[in-house]
Amino acid sequence: MNQEMNKETDPDMLDEYDFSKGVRGKYVERLAKGSNVIVLDPDVAQVFPDSESVNQALRALAEIIRNQAAKGQS
Repeated sequence: MNQEMNKETDPDMLDEYDFSKGVRGKYVERLAKGSNVIVLDPDVAQVFPDSESVNQALRALAEIIRNQAAKGQS
């Protein structure tokens, strides 16, 4: 964005930062293909130290759901 267009300055953006050679959206396609970002509520996040523990818990829950659904169909 042109500095003339941006009248409000961000206090976190220092004059030393140079984005003149930056490419907008360079990684957006890769990000869209490979990630689903889920925000956990703070109380839930306290239980899970990392994404792997969340995935393990969700896989276990999914297995329980599949087993219950299979029991209901038979």
